[in-house]
Amino acid sequence: MAVKGHVSLVGAGPGDPGLLTRTAVARLRAADFVLYDALVDERVLKLARRAQRFYVGKRAGRHAMTQTAIQALMIRAARRGRRVVRLKGGDPFVFGRGGEEALALQHAGISYDVVPGISSAIAAPASAGIPVTHRGVASAFLVVSGHEEEAFASAIGQLQPNGVTVVVLMGLGRSAAIACRLIDRGWSRGTPTAVIVDASRAGQSVWRGTLDQLATDAVAADALPRGAGTIVIGDVVAIGLQEAGSQDSEVDMSTRMLNSKF
Repeated sequence: MAVKGHVSLVGAGPGDPGLLTRTAVARLRAADFVLYDALVDERVLKLARRAQRFYVGKRAGRHAMTQTAIQALMIRAARRGRRVVRLKGGDPFVFGRGGEEALALQHAGISYDVVPGISSAIAAPASAGIPVTHRGVASAFLVVSGHEEEAFASAIGQLQPNGVTVVVLMGLGRSAAIACRLIDRGWSRGTPTAVIVDASRAGQSVWRGTLDQLATDAVAADALPRGAGTIVIGDVVAIGLQEAGSQDSEVDMSTRMLNSKF
């Protein structure tokens, strides 16, 4: 009788290895086979010392492997008795196609578990000193993908202008178009806006301005750094909490983010 393996869908968090959960570390150390995405930090991968590592990332239209092929590879490895980790930046179920992969594993009869990760939707703003909610300023926030114009437009179309904090993932390349869409929907041109790039990493950088400035192609092209970016739009950006410095240690960064909740 063939021995079936196991698949863990693991969230690697926003980048800083200090923000991994204990369970994520345990799964990586026990793994035989790791399928990892483009935004996973190399230091996180080093935790899987005994595993074969296979890159399956997707960046700006350049896909190392199709989603169907990724799922087939996970299933095949598990059926061969391997302990597989499907490692994703952020959280597996926040724009990570973790749900699709869980369904594929379930339909194939493969044992699996989900290890949540800290999503950059919350961690990126926090690392820049921006609370996504704040009493008297914003009582809710919307997390939306900026990758697909139609989906973004649909989500924004249901909001009252300047009613909530908007956090846009995977939208750096379309930042000007996103800002224009919001302005067209009635959002104030002076709405405070921030772009956090490479959040929680040593090279983290933050651009701050207004929605009107973000809508200017020249600003988007010249002022915004390149990397994994998170856009935050709303009055919470102007609250002015002390920004987490890019030179903080991994422990200091983790402690600051925990303390910011209390």
